[in-house]
Amino acid sequence: MSVFRRRHLCSLTAALALTAAVPATAAAAPPGSPAALREVMFVGNNWDGTADVIASGGDFRKIGRIDVVPDKEQRMAEINADPIKWIYFMAIRNSVGEGHDQFVDDMYSTPDGTAMVVSRPSFADVVSIDLASGRINWRFPVSGYRSDHMAVSPDGRRVAVSASTSNTVHVLDIVSGKELGRFATGDKPHENIFTQDGKYLYNMAIGDVNTQTDAPWLDWTKGDRRITVVDATTYKQVKVIDMRPQLDAIGLKDFSDAVRPAVFSPDESKLYFQVSFFNGFFEYDVATGKIARTKTLPKNPATSDDRTTFVNDSRHHGISMSPDGSKLCVAGTMDDYATVVDRATLREGPLVTAAKPYWATVSGDGKSCVVSESGTDQVTAIDFATGRKVVSVPVGDHPQRVRLARVPADWTGPTAG
Repeated sequence: MSVFRRRHLCSLTAALALTAAVPATAAAAPPGSPAALREVMFVGNNWDGTADVIASGGDFRKIGRIDVVPDKEQRMAEINADPIKWIYFMAIRNSVGEGHDQFVDDMYSTPDGTAMVVSRPSFADVVSIDLASGRINWRFPVSGYRSDHMAVSPDGRRVAVSASTSNTVHVLDIVSGKELGRFATGDKPHENIFTQDGKYLYNMAIGDVNTQTDAPWLDWTKGDRRITVVDATTYKQVKVIDMRPQLDAIGLKDFSDAVRPAVFSPDESKLYFQVSFFNGFFEYDVATGKIARTKTLPKNPATSDDRTTFVNDSRHHGISMSPDGSKLCVAGTMDDYATVVDRATLREGPLVTAAKPYWATVSGDGKSCVVSESGTDQVTAIDFATGRKVVSVPVGDHPQRVRLARVPADWTGPTAG
């Protein structure tokens, strides 16, 4: 993957920039690295507490699996000994977890490919796991009681993680786990995106998505939803973007302003984003600060329009863009499909059946959109050129985030517990 080419929402896997010019199957290692690297995909199986490692293109075959909760017994002992932690742990299980614990939300590899860095919502932390041994290198407990989406800086050295119950984003050194900075956000910080030059960091706060006050007239109960933009060196706020006035201006007063997954165009002049409850997405002009276009995608007739039935308010959750910027790929989560959309015309292609697709990213060769099907425990690749399914690969229980990564060329899984 070339440096920060925006292959997927929110993933912005610029951590791979150090090896971007080398073929994915036999990448040269960065200085000090013990071995050559290969490009892969990490698939986070949220309810399993595992991450599958699959090929980043071709047949997307499975390469190995990592236990991301090797310290589960210790963490559970801590939670059971603290009444407040236990209450939050159970609240996560019974609300956003849909009756399950959330053991892996997001993942990235370190620049040298020796470790996976994982945010674990139910354990309210970020850990680095050694890919050779499966042991934990370091652990960073986030403020509050739940960790969420992450992003990696273009140089691959910093990882930003949302602490959703404390309205905070922490920025960590990806190798040591040391906190480099933090900043305040709106309510329930979610997606994080570094700009291509590494100067700014965007955070999208989505508000309270696990309440039943989903009717438009109760929108005010959902909290402070905004995009916070900070200087990525000082972590000082540069600006706040509120989509409420922009939606109101185009007559969409009943639409939520909770910005969910988002992706920039290659030149970063446009931001494409999804919002709660909406089967579609918006195009936001960064220079003018206005919504330029709205795309409504088809509804599945079998999907209820009752907003309270949408998982965490997200009717559609997952959006990515082809490397050349010509196509968008959208995960129609509650409508059980994914589709490729022409960016110029906003015309969608075939609706590819997918069971509760929860994320959309881009293959290592840039030819396919890869979606996680959390309803059938598989990932599915869709050809950007034709909009048709290429292949599906079985993974673990409830796959969510999918990220491009690097691992040692001969890696097939941890060799020790």
